[in-house]
Amino acid sequence: MSLLTSLMRAGTSFQQATENRAAQKAATQANAGADVEKSASADSDSVTINGGETHKASSKLSVNSFKQNVGQDHAFVKDTLRHKLAEYGLNPATRIAVSRKESGDFSINALMPESTRQQIEKDLDNNKAFRQAFGRLSVNEPTVSFVDTALRLNQAYGVSNSVLDQMVSENQQFNGLQDLAHRYDSLRKNAGATALEAAGQNRQYAFSLNTRV
Repeated sequence: MSLLTSLMRAGTSFQQATENRAAQKAATQANAGADVEKSASADSDSVTINGGETHKASSKLSVNSFKQNVGQDHAFVKDTLRHKLAEYGLNPATRIAVSRKESGDFSINALMPESTRQQIEKDLDNNKAFRQAFGRLSVNEPTVSFVDTALRLNQAYGVSNSVLDQMVSENQQFNGLQDLAHRYDSLRKNAGATALEAAGQNRQYAFSLNTRV
């Protein structure tokens, strides 16, 4: 399976699985009156067949721990932006999207006076803690999102993902968040911009505040 196919599958399989949920639920309810022992036997067979993926190294990943690490940086970046809105007397509900230019400086997309936007960008550029937190988020957040979705699909529907398999080491010592983030970033870079767009993924990371995404 090509990397493009795997990335596209990760982006679309969750939707497909959701659409099949209703049909699967109806089938389960229809069989609810079957003999208990027969049902238990069937369930056991199902687990044996579909549960093979759970023995992979990816089943041992500590996704909740990854989310906690990302959550700390996410909260810091969000609070920093909220304080900037208050500092410059802007509406606290102002929608802001923060990304990085090719030069590495911050770029803000928001409805505000141009002079204020430029000043906030300058403030963020000079904020070392913010730069570091944003830098970690730009790599870690897409990684955790991908891993979490891939594992949920695997556990719920037996849907495997070859990209996840390439990312995870058989040695759990090398499956920390930074390890996975580095491998995922490399795979995304090798996929190319066209492949990422086709898979519904964006190479450039942007943090959004006060948006319904």
